[in-house]
Amino acid sequence: MTDRSGTGRRDFLKSSIALGATGVAVPALAQNTGAARVKSSQAPGPTATAAHAEAGPVGAEPDDVNDHRPHAPEFIEHPGSDYMVDLLRSAGISYVAAMAGSSFRGLHESLINYGDNNSPELIACPHEEVSAAMCHGYAKVAGKPMACMVHSTVGLQHASMAIYNAYCDRVPMLILAANTLDETKRRPGVEWLHTAGDLGAFVRDFIKWEDTPASLTHFGESFMRALQLAMTPPYEPVLLVMDTELQEDAIPDRDALKVPRLMTVAPSGGDSAAIAAAAELLIGAEHPLIAVDRAARTPAGMKQVVQLAELLNAPVVDKGGRMNMPTNHPLNHTGRTAALIREADVIIGLEMTDIWGLVNNVPDTIERKAVRIARPDAQVIGISATYANPHSNIQDQQRYYACDIAMASDAEATLPQLIAAIEARLSPARRDAIATRRPALEAAYRRMRAADATAAAVGWDASPISTARLSMELWDRIKHVDWGLTTDSKFISSWPQRLWDITEHHQYIGGEGGYGLGYGLPASLGAALAHRDAGRIAVAIQTDGDVMMLPNTFWTMAHHRIPLLMVMHNNRAWHQETMHLKRMSSRRNRGPTTWTNGTTITDPVVDFAGLARSMGVWAEGPIDQPAKLGPALDRALAHVRGGAPALLDVVTQPR
Repeated sequence: MTDRSGTGRRDFLKSSIALGATGVAVPALAQNTGAARVKSSQAPGPTATAAHAEAGPVGAEPDDVNDHRPHAPEFIEHPGSDYMVDLLRSAGISYVAAMAGSSFRGLHESLINYGDNNSPELIACPHEEVSAAMCHGYAKVAGKPMACMVHSTVGLQHASMAIYNAYCDRVPMLILAANTLDETKRRPGVEWLHTAGDLGAFVRDFIKWEDTPASLTHFGESFMRALQLAMTPPYEPVLLVMDTELQEDAIPDRDALKVPRLMTVAPSGGDSAAIAAAAELLIGAEHPLIAVDRAARTPAGMKQVVQLAELLNAPVVDKGGRMNMPTNHPLNHTGRTAALIREADVIIGLEMTDIWGLVNNVPDTIERKAVRIARPDAQVIGISATYANPHSNIQDQQRYYACDIAMASDAEATLPQLIAAIEARLSPARRDAIATRRPALEAAYRRMRAADATAAAVGWDASPISTARLSMELWDRIKHVDWGLTTDSKFISSWPQRLWDITEHHQYIGGEGGYGLGYGLPASLGAALAHRDAGRIAVAIQTDGDVMMLPNTFWTMAHHRIPLLMVMHNNRAWHQETMHLKRMSSRRNRGPTTWTNGTTITDPVVDFAGLARSMGVWAEGPIDQPAKLGPALDRALAHVRGGAPALLDVVTQPR
């Protein structure tokens, strides 16, 4: 580079050498090393050669601080990382997210040069947690994994929170972590600090499978095995450790190296005897209840939930892990969950995270005494692939509950069998009796929706803006387009589920899984990437405390021009913790006004619009007057329709 305002770098180095006052060694080495490179490097074109000369000494670069000898050029025509790109392409991996790291420099270079940065495309991220969380959101929309590369020990530690979220949320993710296992090949200093003898130990408690391949053939087979396992229910993250030598050394025998075929595994259905017993229970029930969480892995699964509900005329309560049941269907009674649990004589739980917590409760009181909320005689059926997949250290399996019938099978794969078994056993008389439930359920549904609309109208013109009005102003602007909500709605009183007509599987993807802050913004960006490829509008109702964890995500969305409409739910607090602190103060009869300490994001308030603009995202706000919200949403949506991200900072009520 040349400084046009004065002496150029090259002239400066020459003049420094000419002074000769101290015989400075580094500039002299720079000139000699640079000249040697220019003279001997025939492969790069003139521009690359000039860049090498201009860049100065390799010895002055931080990675080579201990190496003061000029090196002869080394050329590798077919490095192992080229084969890794072939594997990614063969498996249909469309994107690889990464924060640049030296340990995977081989694969990084192969992606952008050998792979021409196309299928897969490299998504540049400013933090490994952003990379992994993007994979989380992407997979829930695209229905297939995305990959992330992480830099050995420190990168994997940074990514671990997002990996844990994906594990708890049962989402597939391919983690490619780099390492230098042979200690004799590590350069002194940082390469020792950034390697591990057992890299997988960092995340082993919350991934499904891992391997550290010792050869490229081994890597190819383990690569396909990893994806096969990730995409076999229950879906979960998998880890492959890429040794630096495998990436950077030449392929020993290109003709002998093959890309294995990726074979998917059909998810397991239920045991025939258990299905028959479950069908008999459901047919004989007077007040059956269907509870769903992550039941619908695909749009087909959602249709099966609807089919089962209509066959039994049974109400459905959706715990929100996925989009399982249209919100405008008269059998979706999620808002009546507590009453229905108390009434049900047979309950079937489909991929429930917590069967025990469905029929019992532990109130947040000092003694925390468990209380059964279901009828004492209620019979419970549990169907979940997670029955056979517990981890000892991570306690996400929740409290043990002895179901009357339990099936360790994928709910979506089991539903067709269960529906067929019910159809085969339904007598005409019983079918007629089941049909008589429908009018009462439809009437209860209408009352539930009317009550939600009435509740939403409270504080309609208030400032700060109510979360109900925020939700409805947004809904009015997206309901006539193909859209997808990328964030969890429980932090805004679930207004989208209560007020919107959510009818398609891709329109709601659930939450973060492990309740880890920092999920929302990068996961929404990953989901928006998949929505963009499908031609949809991605929208996020983004909480402020979550943005504070990874605000650097704004740079990635601007850099890659990923269209996403972000509407801030800016209540200027970590409100969950606010409520906890208020409860503690009340319980101890002290400090009724001190709850703001450590729970509010004020003094100063955060300029989220200014923060987003500083990284290239169009943004507006803060907006705290309801009358200004609609026009501002129109302006933001125009930018998203134009193919760019936009943020609207809205100052809101707590929930």
